[in-house]
Amino acid sequence: MRSLVVAVSVCGMVTAAQAADLSDLPILRGSVTDGLNNSRVNWDGYYAGVQGGYGSSDENFNGSTSTMTAAVLANTLIESQMQVSAWNMNLGKQSSRSSGFGGFVGYNSQWDDVVLGVEASYMHGKFGGMASSTRALTSASALSDGNYHSVSSTQSSQISIKDMATIRGRAGYALGCFLPYAFFGLALGNADIGQTVTVQDSVSTTQLGTYTALAPLSANNIQHNHLIYGYSAGLGVDVNLVGGLFARAEYEYIRFTSTVDTSVNTVRAGLGYKF
Repeated sequence: MRSLVVAVSVCGMVTAAQAADLSDLPILRGSVTDGLNNSRVNWDGYYAGVQGGYGSSDENFNGSTSTMTAAVLANTLIESQMQVSAWNMNLGKQSSRSSGFGGFVGYNSQWDDVVLGVEASYMHGKFGGMASSTRALTSASALSDGNYHSVSSTQSSQISIKDMATIRGRAGYALGCFLPYAFFGLALGNADIGQTVTVQDSVSTTQLGTYTALAPLSANNIQHNHLIYGYSAGLGVDVNLVGGLFARAEYEYIRFTSTVDTSVNTVRAGLGYKF
């Protein structure tokens, strides 16, 4: 019995001594784990950068000239009885590709791995397109003036977006040196928008007779540096390189609502610095 008590006492003293020795190791004092925690990238604060991008713009020109056509033909017989402004001109949809460059500035606020912020992004380029169409129609019966009318309408529409700026809120989650994020916000654009309409009316006393051309009616409306607006949404990732320097890859969708309904899709690469 005495031998058992002595053995237990000796083991207890050895264990206590080992524990005391191990407590002196830095891994148990938290220095290593503290170092790992301190290695988290700090995204908090102001930042700025430059970017370049490439993408496509998709325009829907259908109906973009109807208002102008109605104004040109106001109080005319062919408008009231043949509804020329309501004709489907089949201007259709167009798509084009272009590149651009610009910059961005913003501010991040970080809570552990969650990063929220606000950012302004700018891109200069030339996104847009144009479409034109001609349609002719002869009245099936004489109009109220007693004549048959053969009407030809030629219409064109165009838009060129030179500058795009978005103000958006960002939400991201830090994963080591990576910061994937999503954003949504307001989009503003500086665009040249134009429509032209020419309507030629010819009359005849019989449907199959010789038609006499009247003076054409036409108008054009070119708006330079016109402000358009819409919304922006997209995804991206910032990658910390060294210190406050980071690289960026991003996709952005912009929808502009104006006379010509326009969507712009771009992929972008950038380089920024967090102060």
